[in-house]
Amino acid sequence: MTKKVSVAEIRQHGTEDDLWIVVNGEVYDMTEFAPEHPGGEEIIHQHAGRDASTSYNEIHSPSLIKKSLPTTCHIGTLDTTTIDVAWKDQEKDANSNVDTTVDTISEPKSKPDLSEIINLHDFERVAEKFLATKPWAVIHTGSNDNITRDANNTFLNRIWLRPEIMRKVGQINTRQTLFGCDLSFPIYISPTGGSKLGGGEGEITLARAAAKAGIVQCFATPSSYPHLEILEATEKHAFFQLYVNKDRSKSEAAIRDAIATGKIKALFVTVDVPVISKREEDERASSSSGPGQARDKKGAGFARLASSFIDPNVCWDDIKWLRSILGDIPIVVKGIQRASDAQMALAAGCDGIVISNHGGRAADGAAPAILTLLEVNRICPEVFKGMKVLIDGGFRRGSDVVKAICLGASAVGFGRPLLYSLGYGQEGVEHAINSMFPHPDTSN
Repeated sequence: MTKKVSVAEIRQHGTEDDLWIVVNGEVYDMTEFAPEHPGGEEIIHQHAGRDASTSYNEIHSPSLIKKSLPTTCHIGTLDTTTIDVAWKDQEKDANSNVDTTVDTISEPKSKPDLSEIINLHDFERVAEKFLATKPWAVIHTGSNDNITRDANNTFLNRIWLRPEIMRKVGQINTRQTLFGCDLSFPIYISPTGGSKLGGGEGEITLARAAAKAGIVQCFATPSSYPHLEILEATEKHAFFQLYVNKDRSKSEAAIRDAIATGKIKALFVTVDVPVISKREEDERASSSSGPGQARDKKGAGFARLASSFIDPNVCWDDIKWLRSILGDIPIVVKGIQRASDAQMALAAGCDGIVISNHGGRAADGAAPAILTLLEVNRICPEVFKGMKVLIDGGFRRGSDVVKAICLGASAVGFGRPLLYSLGYGQEGVEHAINSMFPHPDTSN
């Protein structure tokens, strides 16, 4: 029988050395886990001896804590008959520090009908209006002055198409095969940590929409849902994005658990953020949420707090380590920003690369992704023959995808735009994907 835990008992465990919290009515001992929390221990310390449900549910699925912690950490269930005025006041104080402008996104009746959304820019405009301040900032921000984030898109507008005519294009084929996955279009869903911030069920919704649209999701290490839960919702195949943990055994365990499902067709190891950049829009939103919000000494911000586990010492020798775990499963290095590193990836035996600057979230001032693709095409064309070359960053239209394909890319990743579409649920994500290729003979 589950133990009933009183409010008075929970309050007695409110220090860093003896730390209990309540999440969705369940009481957990977080003393040993707090220092290892991927989002940083500060946020857990903030709720020591208190109810952390509101802060937790902003980002995580209800099942994540149950599946991530050992059963020994579960103390019991909150005895609601013992809740007093002081406990309720503490909850109010905690909730006042959480952005509840809307519950992630407003009710559908407050937004334009989905039929009125005709491109990815429309989804972004709706998200800016209806997403709560903090989720919008986390998704929208780049690093520093957002120079690279914005250049990713504007430089696509400086690449001109040279249409050929009289080529019998009555029947065309937009399909692509990527690491054994058949794609309806040469695109995939890029990994984005904490996708639940965009709305609904985050990665679960993205997985279902990807299957319906005939593409593949690459889900992130710091997902809102347990990896195996995402894979359960995945109809056929997925890609898994890895941030290498400082504790390599944890990365290895995560990889082995994922590939054991038989659904992982490639591992994308992200290498462009060994140290998390300064993301000022995110920091301001976190700071404005109130003095109780968790911070580290380097500044507030979801991204910095959620990435404390990433190993800054990842190097080319680690490809051999990954190969020993993955066997024949393709390894893709995500975050290539210069031609020489594309050559290094080929020499290291990688199966693919993603030309990416983390959506302008890595080093501000780095070259826009499409320009790096052009550089690789000019300097080391042999790379395209030896492995798959993917790209992400700033793509908003089917015509942008065509430009990347013309320059040698095999497929294009979409991250932010599909998070914006989550406010409309699975139907919204499917609509976003199809809006880029509404007719098989056009790209919009």
